[in-house]
Amino acid sequence: MKPSTSERLQKVLARAGLGSRRQIEGWIEEGLITVNGKTAVLGAKVTADDQIRVRGRVVKSTKLLDIARKVLIYHKPEGEVVTQHDPERRKTVFSALPKPDLGRWVAVGRLDINSSGLLLFTTDGELANRLMHPSIEIEREYAVRVLGKVNDEMLQRLRDGVELDDGLARFDSVRSAGGEGANHWYEVIIKEGRNREVRRIWESQGIKVSRLIRTRYGSVRMPRNLRSGKTQELTAAQLRELCRLVGIEDARSGHQRGKPTPRRKTTASRSSKSSTSPRRTRKGQRTSR
Repeated sequence: MKPSTSERLQKVLARAGLGSRRQIEGWIEEGLITVNGKTAVLGAKVTADDQIRVRGRVVKSTKLLDIARKVLIYHKPEGEVVTQHDPERRKTVFSALPKPDLGRWVAVGRLDINSSGLLLFTTDGELANRLMHPSIEIEREYAVRVLGKVNDEMLQRLRDGVELDDGLARFDSVRSAGGEGANHWYEVIIKEGRNREVRRIWESQGIKVSRLIRTRYGSVRMPRNLRSGKTQELTAAQLRELCRLVGIEDARSGHQRGKPTPRRKTTASRSSKSSTSPRRTRKGQRTSR
C-alpha cells in the first residue's frame, strides 16, 4: 500500500501479520482498534499515512506498506530457537536470515531447539497466518529417528489417534524408513502445528525421539543442496503453488486473495525424496547440524 492508496483496514493489518482477517474483524467489532484516534468500524479504509492503534499500541507505518511477497526456506540446525529475542541469549533463527529490502520476516510455525530441517519465513503476514491455520490442514513431513521397540499395533494406534494433554493427536501417515538395532527411522506426516506434537505422539507409546528433521511444509520440500544454517528464496513457480494451497491467487502483489481451501492434500510423490531423508542422514550427515 502506497501512502496515498487506501485499502480495507482488516486487509492491511492481516498483511502486516497481526492476525487473520477474521480475527481483526472481531477486534474491530470489540472496539480494540482506532484510526487517527477514532474507534474503527468494519469496512473502514486506511492509508499508510493513518495512525492505527491495536489495543492501544501504534502499528508502525512500515508494516502497512504493500511489500512484495517473498518466502525463504531456512535449513534450521539444532540449537537455535524460533524467536526474535531470547531471554536466555541463545542463538535465534532470525540472526541467520538476510535482511529484507522492506518489511520483516514472519516465521511460519516453529521447530523446537532440538529439531532441525525446513523452516519457512515470509514478508506476508496473511500468507503466514493461512499456512498455520488449523482449518487448512497443511501437511508437515518429518524424518524421525526413534529409540525403542515399535510394532505394527503401535503404528496403527499412532494413525488412529492417541490422547495427549491437549487433546487427540494422530499421524496422517507413518512408515518405516530403515535403520539398524534399537535406532530406527520413520517418515511421518501431520497436519497440525501443536507444540512438540510429533515428539509427544511417540512419547505417548513410551518411545523416545532421538532425532527430528522436518523435510516438507505443504508443497515446499527441503532442497537437496541447501546446507544447514543457510537460506534459499522460493522461485516464482514455488511461490504460486504455495499461495494456491491457501487460496491466495496473486503471488506477486498480494491482491485478489481468495478464501482458503480446507483439507487440501499436499502429499508429495514417494518417488521424490527429500534431501534430508533418513537414509542419507544416518550415513552422510554434515557435522554442522
